Amino acid sequence: MDVSELIVCPDCDCLQRRVPLPLGGAARCSRCDALLYRSCRNGTQKTLAYTVTALFLFLIANSYPIAGIEVQGNRQAASLYDAVSLLWQEGHIEVAVLVGLTTLITPIIQIGLVLFLLVPLQFNHLVQGVAPVLRILETVRPWSMMEVFFLGVLVSLFKLEQLAHVEVGIALWAFAAMIPILIAVGMTFEPDEIWEKVRMLS
Repeated sequence: MDVSELIVCPDCDCLQRRVPLPLGGAARCSRCDALLYRSCRNGTQKTLAYTVTALFLFLIANSYPIAGIEVQGNRQAASLYDAVSLLWQEGHIEVAVLVGLTTLITPIIQIGLVLFLLVPLQFNHLVQGVAPVLRILETVRPWSMMEVFFLGVLVSLFKLEQLAHVEVGIALWAFAAMIPILIAVGMTFEPDEIWEKVRMLS
């Protein structure tokens, strides 16, 4: 039996035989019904487009203020980096590290690794180190918690609105747009399709 025809369920570790799928079809585990793989048209191109979009939104979100607060004529604006820096200076080191990890470091690692895999394949170049990169992606993906941060900021701004004039910055809108884009990246990203292209180029 060809080992490439086998697939292990990521949830229950059940070993199963890979079967051809119709376009748009999905294979699920026979034991736990977890999603194993999909078949979609131009899957890697869609993922690449979503990832490039996420990169631009990430740069915008970290280049402009999240919000501005005006109290008695004094206006202060803060970016995400300012928020992390302030938490660190106030002695909330664990919170600062957690916020920085989940909203700054992890998303850019995820975006960068996906681009590292897909950009060369888009030009039919062989990618080196596919296996370790995919393992790192699986490790960092659960740590990307942009939606939690976004909800926290919304709650904070709502409470501050009662005390001062709050002006939403462009960075917050970029964060809001980036959340569904990163979800789309995760939904369209198929390691099996990457491995198939790597085998074709080898």
